[in-house]
Amino acid sequence: MKFHVPDMTCNHCVQSISTAVQSIQPEAVVVCDLTQHMVEIGDLAQAVPVTPEQLIEALDGIGFEATLVQANA
Repeated sequence: MKFHVPDMTCNHCVQSISTAVQSIQPEAVVVCDLTQHMVEIGDLAQAVPVTPEQLIEALDGIGFEATLVQANA
C-alpha cells in the first residue's frame, strides 16, 4: 500500500511512522520517500489483514495526515 503523508518532513518523522505501522503489523516493511512525502508499506501477509483505514488511523494517532494512493492488488 502507498500513502501520501504531506507533513512527513524529516528522519524523525520517518522513524515515528515506521514505529506506528510496525506496532500494528510487526512484519511490515516500511519505505519512506521524504522528497515525495510517500510511504510504502509492504509485506502485510498475516492471518488477520491490516486495512488501509487501520494504517491511516495509526498515522493519525501520532499526528500525521495520510491519504491512500495505492492499495495492494
